Amino acid sequence: MNKSILTKREKEVFELLIKNKSTEEIADSLKISEKTVRNHISNAMQKLGVKGRAGAVVELLKLGELSL
Repeated sequence: MNKSILTKREKEVFELLIKNKSTEEIADSLKISEKTVRNHISNAMQKLGVKGRAGAVVELLKLGELSL
């Protein structure tokens, strides 16, 4: 799969999320608001058809979008 499901920003958010960063830490790191971080996570979960951040991470790992 060469076309990413996620936007560049959504991917950045999840890369920080799997490093066990909090919403606040991700927001600080990317210089965006916590609400924007939550929106990116929510949009990604909707695209993947999963409930919860953990489900999204598992799906993204399966798809090769993320690596640990």
